[in-house]
Amino acid sequence: MKKFNNKPNIIGNLLKTAREKKHYTKVDLCRELELIGIEMSRNEIYRIEHNQMIVKDFEFVAFCLVLDIQIDDLKAFFDL
Repeated sequence: MKKFNNKPNIIGNLLKTAREKKHYTKVDLCRELELIGIEMSRNEIYRIEHNQMIVKDFEFVAFCLVLDIQIDDLKAFFDL
């Protein structure tokens, strides 16, 4: 498995921060993702937030749509 800084993903903290900012539980996020055609379990979200699971590009886009993450948020979060 490919990794960056020994982690399968680098968006775990961003995802958790954005989810909590919207006051979504993991189950709430699963439901919102399902409405746009992405099936994901609460456990998968946990694993992503704890940098234990790879995130596919379409999943990342879905997270951005559902959690209102903008490109400027990404730049600020990653200090780009």
